[in-house]
Amino acid sequence: MSKKRTKLGMSPGSIVYTGKRGVEKVFIHTSSYNVDSIEETVQNNKEKIILETPVPGRITWIDIRGVHDPELIELIGKQFDVHGLILEDIANIDQRPKYDEFVNGNFFVMKSLSFNNETIGIESEQVSLFFREGLIISFQEAETDLFSSVRERLMISNGRIRQRGTDYLAYALIDVLVDNYYVLLDDIEHNIDVLEERIIHNPDKTIKTSIHHLKKELLISRKSISPLREAISRFSKSESKFINEESKIFIRDLYDHTVQVLDMVESYRDTINGLQDLYLSEISYKMNQVMQILTIISVIFVPLTFLAGIYGMNFDILPELHWKYGYLYFWIFSVSILVLLLWYFKRKKWL
Repeated sequence: MSKKRTKLGMSPGSIVYTGKRGVEKVFIHTSSYNVDSIEETVQNNKEKIILETPVPGRITWIDIRGVHDPELIELIGKQFDVHGLILEDIANIDQRPKYDEFVNGNFFVMKSLSFNNETIGIESEQVSLFFREGLIISFQEAETDLFSSVRERLMISNGRIRQRGTDYLAYALIDVLVDNYYVLLDDIEHNIDVLEERIIHNPDKTIKTSIHHLKKELLISRKSISPLREAISRFSKSESKFINEESKIFIRDLYDHTVQVLDMVESYRDTINGLQDLYLSEISYKMNQVMQILTIISVIFVPLTFLAGIYGMNFDILPELHWKYGYLYFWIFSVSILVLLLWYFKRKKWL
Protein backbone atom coordinates (compact mmCIF):
# COMPACT_ATOMS: atom_id res chain seq x y z
CA MET A 1 0.00 0.00 0.00
CA SER A 2 2.82 2.40 0.79
CA LYS A 3 4.29 1.94 -2.68
CA LYS A 4 1.06 3.11 -4.25
CA ARG A 5 1.05 6.22 -2.07
CA THR A 6 4.42 7.30 -3.41
CA LYS A 7 2.67 8.44 -6.60
CA LEU A 8 0.24 10.72 -4.82
CA GLY A 9 0.64 14.33 -5.92
CA MET A 10 2.94 13.52 -8.84
CA SER A 11 2.25 14.78 -12.34
CA PRO A 12 0.88 12.40 -15.01
CA GLY A 13 3.64 10.45 -16.71
CA SER A 14 5.85 10.19 -13.61
CA ILE A 15 7.77 6.92 -13.73
CA VAL A 16 7.63 5.20 -10.32
CA TYR A 17 8.15 1.47 -9.95
CA THR A 18 5.46 0.11 -7.59
CA GLY A 19 6.55 -3.53 -7.29
CA LYS A 20 9.28 -5.62 -5.73
CA ARG A 21 12.55 -5.68 -7.59
CA GLY A 22 12.45 -8.92 -9.57
CA VAL A 23 15.91 -8.92 -11.17
CA GLU A 24 19.36 -7.64 -10.21
CA LYS A 25 20.25 -6.55 -13.74
CA VAL A 26 18.00 -5.49 -16.56
CA PHE A 27 18.09 -8.08 -19.34
CA ILE A 28 17.51 -6.88 -22.91
CA HIS A 29 17.00 -9.30 -25.78
CA THR A 30 16.79 -7.67 -29.21
CA SER A 31 15.65 -9.46 -32.37
CA SER A 32 15.81 -7.83 -35.79
CA TYR A 33 14.31 -9.86 -38.60
CA ASN A 34 12.59 -10.09 -41.94
CA VAL A 35 11.56 -13.02 -44.11
CA ASP A 36 15.14 -13.73 -45.18
CA SER A 37 17.19 -13.33 -41.98
CA ILE A 38 17.14 -12.76 -38.22
CA GLU A 39 19.73 -11.20 -35.94
CA GLU A 40 19.72 -11.37 -32.14
CA THR A 41 21.66 -9.50 -29.47
CA VAL A 42 21.59 -9.91 -25.68
CA GLN A 43 22.53 -7.24 -23.12
CA ASN A 44 22.39 -7.32 -19.35
CA ASN A 45 24.58 -4.45 -18.21
CA LYS A 46 22.93 -1.04 -17.94
CA GLU A 47 26.21 0.82 -18.44
CA LYS A 48 26.70 -0.72 -21.88
CA ILE A 49 23.14 -0.87 -23.15
CA ILE A 50 22.76 0.10 -26.78
CA LEU A 51 19.20 0.38 -28.08
CA GLU A 52 18.98 -0.49 -31.75
CA THR A 53 17.10 1.82 -34.07
CA PRO A 54 14.53 0.07 -36.28
CA VAL A 55 15.76 -0.54 -39.83
CA PRO A 56 13.34 -0.05 -42.76
CA GLY A 57 12.24 -3.39 -44.17
CA ARG A 58 12.95 -5.21 -40.91
CA ILE A 59 11.04 -5.68 -37.64
CA THR A 60 12.82 -4.90 -34.37
CA TRP A 61 11.62 -6.64 -31.22
CA ILE A 62 13.16 -5.37 -27.99
CA ASP A 63 12.32 -7.57 -25.01
CA ILE A 64 13.18 -6.02 -21.63
CA ARG A 65 13.15 -8.11 -18.46
CA GLY A 66 13.16 -5.90 -15.39
CA VAL A 67 11.16 -2.67 -15.11
CA HIS A 68 12.52 -1.39 -11.79
CA ASP A 69 14.89 1.13 -13.42
CA PRO A 70 13.05 4.43 -14.13
CA GLU A 71 16.07 5.84 -15.96
CA LEU A 72 16.11 3.01 -18.48
CA ILE A 73 12.36 3.27 -19.08
CA GLU A 74 12.70 7.02 -19.57
CA LEU A 75 15.60 6.44 -22.00
CA ILE A 76 13.46 4.03 -24.04
CA GLY A 77 10.66 6.58 -24.07
CA LYS A 78 12.92 9.33 -25.44
CA GLN A 79 14.64 7.17 -28.05
CA PHE A 80 11.49 5.57 -29.45
CA ASP A 81 9.06 8.44 -28.82
CA VAL A 82 6.88 6.52 -26.35
CA HIS A 83 4.19 8.57 -24.63
CA GLY A 84 4.79 9.44 -20.98
CA LEU A 85 1.52 7.85 -19.85
CA ILE A 86 2.65 4.54 -21.35
CA LEU A 87 5.96 4.76 -19.48
CA GLU A 88 4.07 5.42 -16.25
CA ASP A 89 1.86 2.35 -16.77
CA ILE A 90 4.87 0.15 -17.54
CA ALA A 91 6.45 0.90 -14.15
CA ASN A 92 3.12 0.65 -12.30
CA ILE A 93 2.71 -3.11 -11.89
CA ASP A 94 -0.73 -2.70 -10.33
CA GLN A 95 -2.06 -1.55 -13.68
CA ARG A 96 -5.37 -3.01 -14.82
CA PRO A 97 -5.16 -4.99 -18.11
CA LYS A 98 -6.03 -2.63 -20.97
CA TYR A 99 -5.43 -1.66 -24.59
CA ASP A 100 -4.73 1.96 -25.59
CA GLU A 101 -4.00 3.61 -28.90
CA PHE A 102 -1.69 6.60 -29.38
CA VAL A 103 -0.61 8.56 -32.41
CA ASN A 104 2.84 6.99 -32.48
CA GLY A 105 1.93 3.45 -31.39
CA ASN A 106 -0.40 1.09 -29.53
CA PHE A 107 -0.04 -0.13 -25.97
CA PHE A 108 -1.22 -3.36 -24.36
CA VAL A 109 -0.80 -4.42 -20.73
CA MET A 110 -1.89 -7.67 -19.06
CA LYS A 111 -0.95 -10.14 -16.34
CA SER A 112 1.03 -13.34 -16.72
CA LEU A 113 -0.31 -15.86 -14.19
CA SER A 114 1.26 -19.10 -12.99
CA PHE A 115 0.44 -21.52 -10.19
CA ASN A 116 2.94 -22.34 -7.46
CA ASN A 117 2.22 -25.88 -6.26
CA GLU A 118 4.41 -25.44 -3.18
CA THR A 119 2.54 -22.44 -1.78
CA ILE A 120 -0.76 -23.37 -3.49
CA GLY A 121 -0.96 -19.81 -4.76
CA ILE A 122 -1.01 -17.78 -7.95
CA GLU A 123 2.06 -15.79 -8.95
CA SER A 124 1.41 -12.71 -11.06
CA GLU A 125 3.70 -10.76 -13.36
CA GLN A 126 2.80 -7.70 -15.39
CA VAL A 127 3.65 -7.73 -19.08
CA SER A 128 3.47 -4.61 -21.27
CA LEU A 129 3.68 -4.29 -25.04
CA PHE A 130 4.24 -1.20 -27.16
CA PHE A 131 4.16 -1.62 -30.93
CA ARG A 132 3.99 0.30 -34.14
CA GLU A 133 5.18 -0.27 -37.70
CA GLY A 134 8.55 -2.01 -37.59
CA LEU A 135 9.00 -1.85 -33.81
CA ILE A 136 7.67 -3.75 -30.80
CA ILE A 137 8.93 -3.41 -27.23
CA SER A 138 7.91 -5.88 -24.54
CA PHE A 139 8.44 -5.41 -20.80
CA GLN A 140 8.55 -8.25 -18.28
CA GLU A 141 9.03 -7.95 -14.51
CA ALA A 142 11.02 -11.12 -13.83
CA GLU A 143 14.06 -12.62 -15.53
CA THR A 144 12.17 -15.72 -16.64
CA ASP A 145 11.60 -15.59 -20.39
CA LEU A 146 7.86 -15.94 -20.97
CA PHE A 147 8.27 -15.72 -24.74
CA SER A 148 10.83 -18.45 -25.44
CA SER A 149 8.34 -20.36 -27.60
CA VAL A 150 7.81 -17.28 -29.79
CA ARG A 151 11.58 -16.92 -30.26
CA GLU A 152 11.74 -20.52 -31.43
CA ARG A 153 9.01 -19.80 -33.98
CA LEU A 154 10.92 -16.74 -35.17
CA MET A 155 13.88 -18.93 -36.08
CA ILE A 156 11.75 -20.67 -38.72
CA SER A 157 12.16 -18.65 -41.91
CA ASN A 158 8.90 -19.79 -43.46
CA GLY A 159 6.90 -19.29 -40.27
CA ARG A 160 3.90 -16.98 -40.18
CA ILE A 161 5.51 -14.57 -37.70
CA ARG A 162 8.44 -13.78 -39.99
CA GLN A 163 6.05 -13.04 -42.85
CA ARG A 164 3.79 -10.64 -40.97
CA GLY A 165 4.09 -7.34 -39.13
CA THR A 166 4.43 -6.22 -35.54
CA ASP A 167 0.68 -6.47 -34.96
CA TYR A 168 0.85 -10.23 -35.51
CA LEU A 169 3.90 -10.52 -33.26
CA ALA A 170 1.99 -8.63 -30.55
CA TYR A 171 -0.88 -11.08 -31.01
CA ALA A 172 1.54 -14.04 -30.73
CA LEU A 173 3.00 -12.72 -27.47
CA ILE A 174 -0.43 -12.17 -25.94
CA ASP A 175 -1.54 -15.59 -27.16
CA VAL A 176 1.33 -17.26 -25.26
CA LEU A 177 0.23 -15.61 -22.02
CA VAL A 178 -3.40 -16.60 -22.59
CA ASP A 179 -2.32 -20.20 -23.29
CA ASN A 180 -0.55 -20.18 -19.92
CA TYR A 181 -3.92 -19.44 -18.32
CA TYR A 182 -5.04 -22.92 -19.37
CA VAL A 183 -2.04 -24.41 -17.57
CA LEU A 184 -2.93 -22.33 -14.51
CA LEU A 185 -6.52 -23.56 -14.56
CA ASP A 186 -5.38 -27.18 -14.95
CA ASP A 187 -3.33 -26.79 -11.76
CA ILE A 188 -6.29 -25.23 -9.97
CA GLU A 189 -8.56 -28.04 -11.14
CA HIS A 190 -6.06 -30.59 -9.82
CA ASN A 191 -6.05 -28.93 -6.40
CA ILE A 192 -9.84 -28.84 -6.40
CA ASP A 193 -9.90 -32.60 -7.09
CA VAL A 194 -7.41 -33.18 -4.25
CA LEU A 195 -9.57 -31.17 -1.86
CA GLU A 196 -12.65 -33.09 -2.93
CA GLU A 197 -10.93 -36.41 -2.20
CA ARG A 198 -9.80 -35.15 1.19
CA ILE A 199 -13.31 -34.00 2.06
CA ILE A 200 -14.83 -37.36 1.15
CA HIS A 201 -12.25 -39.51 2.94
CA ASN A 202 -11.01 -37.35 5.80
CA PRO A 203 -12.64 -33.92 6.26
CA ASP A 204 -10.24 -32.48 8.84
CA LYS A 205 -10.21 -28.90 10.11
CA THR A 206 -7.46 -27.73 7.72
CA ILE A 207 -9.65 -28.30 4.67
CA LYS A 208 -11.80 -25.28 5.47
CA THR A 209 -8.70 -23.06 5.38
CA SER A 210 -7.51 -24.68 2.13
CA ILE A 211 -10.86 -24.07 0.45
CA HIS A 212 -10.89 -20.43 1.52
CA HIS A 213 -7.29 -19.96 0.33
CA LEU A 214 -7.97 -21.52 -3.09
CA LYS A 215 -11.12 -19.45 -3.46
CA LYS A 216 -9.13 -16.30 -2.75
CA GLU A 217 -6.47 -17.26 -5.31
CA LEU A 218 -9.14 -17.91 -7.93
CA LEU A 219 -10.55 -14.45 -7.26
CA ILE A 220 -7.10 -13.00 -8.05
CA SER A 221 -7.09 -14.75 -11.42
CA ARG A 222 -10.59 -13.49 -12.18
CA LYS A 223 -9.56 -9.89 -11.47
CA SER A 224 -6.72 -10.28 -13.97
CA ILE A 225 -8.62 -12.12 -16.70
CA SER A 226 -11.97 -10.32 -16.61
CA PRO A 227 -10.66 -6.89 -17.77
CA LEU A 228 -8.42 -8.67 -20.30
CA ARG A 229 -11.53 -9.73 -22.19
CA GLU A 230 -12.48 -6.08 -22.71
CA ALA A 231 -8.92 -5.16 -23.71
CA ILE A 232 -8.70 -7.90 -26.37
CA SER A 233 -12.16 -6.97 -27.62
CA ARG A 234 -10.93 -3.41 -28.23
CA PHE A 235 -7.77 -4.82 -29.82
CA SER A 236 -9.81 -6.94 -32.25
CA LYS A 237 -12.11 -4.05 -33.23
CA SER A 238 -9.36 -1.46 -33.54
CA GLU A 239 -9.11 0.77 -36.62
CA SER A 240 -5.49 1.63 -35.88
CA LYS A 241 -3.14 2.03 -38.82
CA PHE A 242 -0.68 -0.24 -37.00
CA ILE A 243 -3.02 -3.24 -37.18
CA ASN A 244 -3.54 -5.05 -40.48
CA GLU A 245 -6.92 -6.46 -41.41
CA GLU A 246 -5.40 -9.91 -41.93
CA SER A 247 -4.39 -10.09 -38.27
CA LYS A 248 -7.84 -9.36 -36.88
CA ILE A 249 -9.14 -12.87 -37.48
CA PHE A 250 -6.40 -14.20 -35.19
CA ILE A 251 -7.12 -11.55 -32.57
CA ARG A 252 -10.81 -12.47 -32.62
CA ASP A 253 -9.82 -16.09 -32.01
CA LEU A 254 -7.73 -14.87 -29.09
CA TYR A 255 -10.81 -13.12 -27.74
CA ASP A 256 -12.75 -16.41 -27.90
CA HIS A 257 -9.99 -18.11 -25.90
CA THR A 258 -10.16 -15.37 -23.27
CA VAL A 259 -13.93 -15.79 -22.95
CA GLN A 260 -13.47 -19.54 -22.59
CA VAL A 261 -10.84 -19.06 -19.88
CA LEU A 262 -13.11 -16.66 -18.00
CA ASP A 263 -15.98 -19.16 -18.21
CA MET A 264 -13.69 -21.83 -16.74
CA VAL A 265 -12.75 -19.49 -13.89
CA GLU A 266 -16.43 -18.91 -13.11
CA SER A 267 -17.08 -22.65 -13.28
CA TYR A 268 -14.27 -23.36 -10.82
CA ARG A 269 -15.61 -20.68 -8.49
CA ASP A 270 -18.94 -22.50 -8.44
CA THR A 271 -17.10 -25.79 -7.87
CA ILE A 272 -15.21 -24.36 -4.89
CA ASN A 273 -18.46 -23.04 -3.43
CA GLY A 274 -19.80 -26.55 -3.88
CA LEU A 275 -16.78 -27.89 -1.99
CA GLN A 276 -17.71 -25.70 0.96
CA ASP A 277 -21.22 -27.16 0.97
CA LEU A 278 -19.77 -30.67 0.60
CA TYR A 279 -17.41 -30.08 3.51
CA LEU A 280 -20.25 -28.90 5.76
CA SER A 281 -22.38 -31.85 4.65
CA GLU A 282 -19.60 -34.34 5.40
CA ILE A 283 -18.99 -32.80 8.81
CA SER A 284 -22.73 -32.95 9.58
CA TYR A 285 -22.92 -36.53 8.31
CA LYS A 286 -20.04 -37.69 10.50
CA MET A 287 -21.52 -35.88 13.48
CA ASN A 288 -24.87 -37.55 12.82
CA GLN A 289 -23.11 -40.93 12.68
CA VAL A 290 -21.52 -40.28 16.07
CA MET A 291 -24.85 -39.15 17.52
CA GLN A 292 -26.54 -42.21 16.06
CA ILE A 293 -24.05 -44.56 17.72
CA LEU A 294 -24.32 -42.73 21.03
CA THR A 295 -28.11 -42.83 20.82
CA ILE A 296 -28.10 -46.58 20.12
CA ILE A 297 -25.78 -47.17 23.05
CA SER A 298 -28.06 -45.10 25.26
CA VAL A 299 -31.16 -46.99 24.09
CA ILE A 300 -29.46 -50.33 24.78
CA PHE A 301 -28.51 -49.38 28.33
CA VAL A 302 -31.89 -47.83 29.22
CA PRO A 303 -33.65 -51.17 29.98
CA LEU A 304 -30.48 -52.57 31.57
CA THR A 305 -30.19 -49.52 33.79
CA PHE A 306 -33.88 -49.90 34.66
CA LEU A 307 -33.39 -53.49 35.79
CA ALA A 308 -30.23 -52.68 37.70
CA GLY A 309 -32.03 -49.78 39.36
CA ILE A 310 -34.90 -51.95 40.57
CA TYR A 311 -32.71 -54.65 42.05
CA GLY A 312 -30.35 -52.10 43.48
CA MET A 313 -33.03 -50.64 45.78
CA ASN A 314 -32.55 -51.10 49.54
CA PHE A 315 -35.66 -53.14 50.34
CA ASP A 316 -35.63 -56.41 52.24
CA ILE A 317 -38.58 -57.95 50.47
CA LEU A 318 -38.16 -58.03 46.68
CA PRO A 319 -39.39 -60.76 44.31
CA GLU A 320 -36.62 -63.06 43.07
CA LEU A 321 -34.18 -61.40 45.48
CA HIS A 322 -33.36 -64.65 47.28
CA TRP A 323 -33.44 -66.98 44.26
CA LYS A 324 -30.54 -69.34 44.06
CA TYR A 325 -30.01 -68.58 40.37
CA GLY A 326 -31.31 -65.00 40.42
CA TYR A 327 -27.97 -63.44 39.44
CA LEU A 328 -27.63 -65.84 36.50
CA TYR A 329 -31.20 -65.18 35.39
CA PHE A 330 -30.51 -61.44 35.55
CA TRP A 331 -27.54 -61.71 33.18
CA ILE A 332 -29.37 -64.02 30.78
CA PHE A 333 -32.28 -61.61 30.64
CA SER A 334 -29.99 -58.58 30.18
CA VAL A 335 -28.00 -60.22 27.37
CA SER A 336 -31.25 -61.32 25.69
CA ILE A 337 -32.48 -57.73 25.71
CA LEU A 338 -29.13 -56.57 24.28
CA VAL A 339 -29.21 -59.13 21.44
CA LEU A 340 -32.86 -58.41 20.70
CA LEU A 341 -32.24 -54.66 20.45
CA LEU A 342 -29.18 -55.13 18.21
CA TRP A 343 -31.18 -57.43 15.93
CA TYR A 344 -33.97 -54.86 15.73
CA PHE A 345 -31.58 -51.98 14.94
CA LYS A 346 -29.89 -54.10 12.27
CA ARG A 347 -33.22 -54.94 10.69
CA LYS A 348 -34.14 -51.25 10.59
CA LYS A 349 -30.68 -50.55 9.05
CA TRP A 350 -29.80 -48.20 11.87
CA LEU A 351 -26.51 -50.02 12.25
